Amino acid sequence: MPTIKPVSDLRNYNDVLREVSLGQPVFLTRNGRGRYAILELEDYDRTQAALTLLGELAKGEQSAHDNGWLMPDAVEEALGI
Repeated sequence: MPTIKPVSDLRNYNDVLREVSLGQPVFLTRNGRGRYAILELEDYDRTQAALTLLGELAKGEQSAHDNGWLMPDAVEEALGI
């Protein structure tokens, strides 16, 4: 179950930070609407890495559509496998 708190709870930020753990961010609301998320730095780094990977995969797929796909044996030959 996600932890959701009003942003005003940050007056006692140590209490809020104690509730943040790996894979369990704390979501903050402002005027009753979701606004912010506090998460462990490791979770943030993983998310950024996943976004970077997805971006690179999208570029590769676009390149394949533009320039053609390689057959597995052509890839193995290019890699010297």
